[in-house]
Amino acid sequence: MGTVFIDQKEIKIQTDGNSIVFYSKGKKTGTLPIAPLKRVVIVGNVNIETSVIHKLVKNDVTVTFFTGRLKYIGTIYGQMHNNGLLRVKQYEKSTNEFALNMAKEFVEGKISFQIAFLKEIPNIKPILSMDAQQAIQNLINKIDLIKDATSIDSLRGIEGSSQALYFSVYSKLYPESYGFTKRTKRPPTDPVNAMLSLCYTMLHYEAVREIQLIGLDPTIGFYHQFEYGRESLACDIVELFRVDVDRFVYEIFKQNELSKRDFMKDESSGGVYLKKSGRKKFYPLYEKWAQEERHKLRETVRALARRILDEKASLSC
Repeated sequence: MGTVFIDQKEIKIQTDGNSIVFYSKGKKTGTLPIAPLKRVVIVGNVNIETSVIHKLVKNDVTVTFFTGRLKYIGTIYGQMHNNGLLRVKQYEKSTNEFALNMAKEFVEGKISFQIAFLKEIPNIKPILSMDAQQAIQNLINKIDLIKDATSIDSLRGIEGSSQALYFSVYSKLYPESYGFTKRTKRPPTDPVNAMLSLCYTMLHYEAVREIQLIGLDPTIGFYHQFEYGRESLACDIVELFRVDVDRFVYEIFKQNELSKRDFMKDESSGGVYLKKSGRKKFYPLYEKWAQEERHKLRETVRALARRILDEKASLSC
C-alpha cells in the first residue's frame, strides 16, 4: 500500500498513535497505518484534523487535495531535498543554449513515443492501418525538422502540428458514440477527454513530487518557459509520458472498466466529469498503472538532474 484515495463525503479523519482513523456520523469506520503510506489523495469535502497532516508530513507522506470533480487544489510535502547547487545550475541553464537542446529532446521523445503507439494501430484496429502509416511518415518528417529548429517557438509549432496528426488517428480508436473526435481540455467535452485530462493532471503532480524530492525547482522548465503559477519543468517531463496515459485510457474503455454511465455533464460549463461511481472504479485502476509510471518518472527526473550537473550525461533512464 503506497497510496490511499479518500473520497467519502463528510468523513472525519483523526490520528491514533501511528495510524489514521476514519469516522462517519460519529462512528469509527476504519483504521489505516501510516508507515506504508507514500501519498494520500483527498477528494471533496473531508474533515481532517491538523494533527493528521502533521503526522503525515513528519513521515514524509505527500498529501494532495482535489475537488469533488477531481480538479487539483494543492499538495503538502514532507522534507524536501536541500540541493542548492542543483537549483543554481538549473536556473543558469534555463537561460542558455542548454534549454533549447533539452526542449528538442523532450519534443523528439514525445513524437517518438507517438510513432511507437501508432505502429501498434494495425494490430489494434486494422481498418486504421493506412491512416496510421500516413501519420507515422508525417511524424518522422517532423522529427527531421526538430534538428534544424532554432527557437522554442519553432519547436512549439512542430509539436502542435504533430499532436494534431497523432490525435487524428488516436481518436478513431474509439466508438463514435463516445463523441471523441479531437482533444478538448477546458472543459473536457466527452468521457475520453475527461479521462485524458484527469490522468494528465494526476501524472503532472506525480512529476512535481519527484522533481521536488530530488531538489529541482518545478517552476523552471526548458521547453515550457517560465509562467507564473505553472510547474513548467513538470510540464516538460510529462510530455514524455503522455502516450503512456493515452494507452492507459484506451485500455480502460476497451476493457469496459468505465462506461458512459460513469460520467456526468455539467450543463452550465458543458464539461464532462467522472461521477462518484466512476471515481470508485478509477482509483484502483490508476494506482495499479501509476506504480510503474512513478518508477519511470523518478528515473527520468534523476537522469535530468545528472544532465543539469553534467551536460555529457544521458537523459535516457
